[in-house]
Amino acid sequence: MSTLTEVASGYQARHTLPLRVELARQLKRRRTLVMGSVLAVLPFVLLIAFAIGGDPGGRNNQITLMDTATASGANFAAVNLFVSAGFLLVIPVALFCGDTVASEAGWSSLRYLLAAPVPRARLLWSKLVVALGLSLAAMVLLPLVALAVGTAAYGWGPLQIPTGGALDTGTAAQRLLVAVAYVFVSQLVTAGLAFWLSTRTDAPLGAVGGAVGLTIVGNVLDAVTALGDWRDFLPAHWQFAWADAVQPHPEWSGMIQGTALSITYALVLFALAFRGFSRKDVVS
Repeated sequence: MSTLTEVASGYQARHTLPLRVELARQLKRRRTLVMGSVLAVLPFVLLIAFAIGGDPGGRNNQITLMDTATASGANFAAVNLFVSAGFLLVIPVALFCGDTVASEAGWSSLRYLLAAPVPRARLLWSKLVVALGLSLAAMVLLPLVALAVGTAAYGWGPLQIPTGGALDTGTAAQRLLVAVAYVFVSQLVTAGLAFWLSTRTDAPLGAVGGAVGLTIVGNVLDAVTALGDWRDFLPAHWQFAWADAVQPHPEWSGMIQGTALSITYALVLFALAFRGFSRKDVVS
């Protein structure tokens, strides 16, 4: 007589829901295409804005990266990263990580995936890896398109530093790569929040909106100077530390602190997601 512990011949849990299958499913979704289009269009919007408004420099007494936006393609790419890192790049991370599990529950297909049978840990792992991969792709897409658009409009040249000096094209490319990597790491907290909420609700909008909302709250709290040193424990406090990498003499301490804080929070949130989902009564 067979027992409940018997499994089908050839069944291996690690082969269920392969990453390529989950990736193909997510790439075909409309929200993925729309998000990619929005990020690809942003550099053209800024290009038109600079063409209409003229030279972005000399608008006020504060010297910022924006003042050198039209100096070269590298500067234009850096400015695109600067204007989008605070909020726009939060959206694809929250969308890809917050929609992934909750959408399956909303479609009432989650229970069928688990009955396939796909182990719960395997299902979450596949969805998390693909969601983070798409988030990283979104962050790489924006500066790549901006670099191409900026080079076509302003030429290929060194990265001009607002406070003086310049980085040659090779060094600038390396520093921008570091900046993109740091922006991705700094958004892991949003990814963790969105993914955890996605395992707690059947409403994708609730998971995505909740993650974006909490990220905004963090930004607001960071602006409250009365909190003093307590702001150092807010991931938002370090989100622009990547700007220290695009200096003649880069400063790494801010990025190191921001990376450690973001990874710590993210690991806790991912662990909560896996722990909670392993005990969840899935009925949808």
